[in-house]
Amino acid sequence: MADSKKDFEHTAADFETAIAECGFGLFNILMLFCALPCLMAMVFSASAMSYVMPTAECDLKLTPLDKGLLNAVTFAGMIISAIPWGFIADTMGRRVVLIWGGWIDGLFVLCAALCQDSTQLMVFKFLDGLIICGPFAVLVSYLAEFHGKKHRPYIMLFVGLCVSASATFVPILAYLLLPVHIFFSVGKMNFHTWQIFLMVTALPSLTSGLLHIFLPESPKFLMAQGNYNKALESLQRIYAMNKRQKRETYPVKHLTDATPDRSDVLDRPRQPTSRWERFSRAKLKFWEGVGQLKPMFSSPYLCISLQVYCLHFCQIMCVNSVRLWLPQFFATMHTFELQGINDTSMCNVLEHNSQVRSMDSASMQRECDLVAPEPGHLHGQHHCGSRRRRGFRDHLSPDAHTPGGESHIEGVPLHMRLPCG
Repeated sequence: MADSKKDFEHTAADFETAIAECGFGLFNILMLFCALPCLMAMVFSASAMSYVMPTAECDLKLTPLDKGLLNAVTFAGMIISAIPWGFIADTMGRRVVLIWGGWIDGLFVLCAALCQDSTQLMVFKFLDGLIICGPFAVLVSYLAEFHGKKHRPYIMLFVGLCVSASATFVPILAYLLLPVHIFFSVGKMNFHTWQIFLMVTALPSLTSGLLHIFLPESPKFLMAQGNYNKALESLQRIYAMNKRQKRETYPVKHLTDATPDRSDVLDRPRQPTSRWERFSRAKLKFWEGVGQLKPMFSSPYLCISLQVYCLHFCQIMCVNSVRLWLPQFFATMHTFELQGINDTSMCNVLEHNSQVRSMDSASMQRECDLVAPEPGHLHGQHHCGSRRRRGFRDHLSPDAHTPGGESHIEGVPLHMRLPCG
């Protein structure tokens, strides 16, 4: 160890050597803990609407087209923002994207929870997808750049495990929250249970932005920018937390990479520049980033790239087609049971959902009829869509039908349903 320290004092170390000297310890564990909210936020943004739609369809008067658009707009935002986010992360840094991206995404999710019609909800869910793509994609690189070759594969495994666990947590949260009947008004704005659910899904994004304030910038990114002094400070901080020693004892004293050392220039106070100069510099960096994509669309990578893209596209399409519509299918099955229809096969559910397009407003209103007043509801009004909420819990309840065959919920027969006003 003493020999290695002596060697590092006279020779510069590359990134892999420098990060290996930091080891794996408390800093890495805290970093993985801070990554959890960001991974949860990504899953919540992609999946939350599939649980909201069966509950909110009466409140927002959603048609099948509206439901399809609400499921799709978040992914549309992710697709559009993928390349711009890569450019921003490579120019402004990973930490900035994780902090501000988390806060802005949380703000848009909260705005979506305040929406009173489907158009507003679509706009803010699109903006949600537009923003959340950045922090999630950057987080994967951010985690990898704080670990050496030995631990990097396990970090990617951790990311996949957290995404799967978050996907399990969403239906559990919906199961616990959506069947609870909540309704209140603030001025002209009405708030229902599904809006509270959306507010809860904003918490991971806000928490992620807050936690990453306490983490340093990626040393790999700083070295790529030529800022070796700041990169060395980040590595010393990691070493001190993992090894329980002072930062000055970090054996690496100098760093080296393909990028020339520009630490002195970057550490100086920035001279004021014109708006045109800043725009020209950003434009040049953007086209340099686009140029890095060219190898994927030229030989010998083109054929392999197309195979991977096609395989991934088909995989995601098959998974999401079932995953995003499954809550709606279950809600329709529950409606059939309430109406005394015994055949709740998937074919009948799909046929019913396709026929909803041709329903007139009166028929759709009957679909939203209530079955029981809500306890504690203000001024004797009733909350539209409560039957949908109950579908999460009493889908298989033995009390859904009486021995005589007449369908009841909480003792109220279907012929006593009250129209939504």
